[in-house]
Parts: sequence; C-alpha cells; structure tokens
Amino acid sequence: MKYILAPSLLAADFKCLAGQMKMTEENGAEYLHFDVMDGMFVPSISFGMPVLKSIKGATEQVMDVHLMVQEPVRYVKDFADAGADIITIHLEACQDVKETIQKIKNCGKKAGISICPQTDADQLLPYMELVDMILVMSVQPGFGGQKFIPESIEKIRKVRRMITECGRDIDLEVDGGIYQDNVEEVLKAGANVIVAGSAVFGGDPGQNTKAMMERLRQYE
Repeated sequence: MKYILAPSLLAADFKCLAGQMKMTEENGAEYLHFDVMDGMFVPSISFGMPVLKSIKGATEQVMDVHLMVQEPVRYVKDFADAGADIITIHLEACQDVKETIQKIKNCGKKAGISICPQTDADQLLPYMELVDMILVMSVQPGFGGQKFIPESIEKIRKVRRMITECGRDIDLEVDGGIYQDNVEEVLKAGANVIVAGSAVFGGDPGQNTKAMMERLRQYE
C-alpha cells in the first residue's frame, strides 16, 4: 500500500503559494489537497476554478480536489478542465451520487466520495465498485484548524474493512485535525492518504512535510 501526504492549500500563505507548494513537493508530498467550499453545503467560501487553473503546473503534484458544494455535478467538468486529477464529492451533497461519479469518470478523472462525521460508513456500500478513493472527514467540513474527532478512528477501521472485503484497490483518505502527534493512530486504523493543513503550513512547510513523510514512510 502506498502512503501519501496531501497538504491542504486552505492553510497555505497565498502571498507565497507557489513557493510553499514547491517546498512540500521537494520534501515528498505527492498530492495537494484543494478544498472548494460554496457557502451552502458548508458555511465558508474558499476558492474555485481560476485559482486551480493558475496553480496547475507550478509543481508536478497531483491535484486532489475536494468539492464541499451542493450538487457538485454542476461543476465537475469545470474543475476537470481547470486541472483536477482527482475529484471528490460528498455523498450528502448529491441528489444522484452515481450520476455524479460517472460524470467524473467521463471527464477522465479519478473519483472520490466523502462522508461527514455524522454519516455512517455503511452508506458508502452502493458506491464501493465505482470510486477510486474514499475520504473520511475527521472534523466537520468547512473550517480549518479543528480538533480531530476521536470516534473517527473506528469509522476509518470500518471503511478499511469494507475496502478489503470488496477486493478493489481504493485509497482511504482522512482529512481533519491530523498532526504529527496523532497521524500514526490514523495510519494504524487503515488510512493511506493523509490530508494535513495546519500541520504542514503552520510553520516551515518544507520541514513540516519532511517530518510528516518520515512518519508515513514507517508504514510502507
């Protein structure tokens, strides 16, 4: 299993964004996590297609786009065209989840599905044969810097069992409140893609990325 760090750009300093992205890349982060918020599905508003398009190509990292928006099917093609490599939608935000996943696939992109802390993992079962990645939110979506919800550990374990039972190579990503002092617990539970915002960009992004990657590499 490959272990991947996905620094969350929501926590980056946009005055020097390209430089910070490069620092994470040089220290082993293969993905960049791009949180899109619409002020409807979640209270906050973040950034959209123009920002993604402008940073695509600044590094060779995979653009991991997380759509925290109502009815994301409306925006799939736009984000695909802007440079997304993976597009993750929320189960709770879609009227037709399968249609939305299929649209992502039709755009030639990897498809992810995310669930909020209050959503039971069993609701993922109808989509296990369709997605490339499952994202478990370990905080309430919409705000950075929150504390990790401890009950998420059992949900991560459950989702990893579900992935094993379905026999497909599905990545398990976890997002929210992950730092150097708790990342090992998340990895042990079954995650292999770690989203980290404040843990990477709160200080020296290069050194923080390097430290997080050292912990991830222990599991390879």
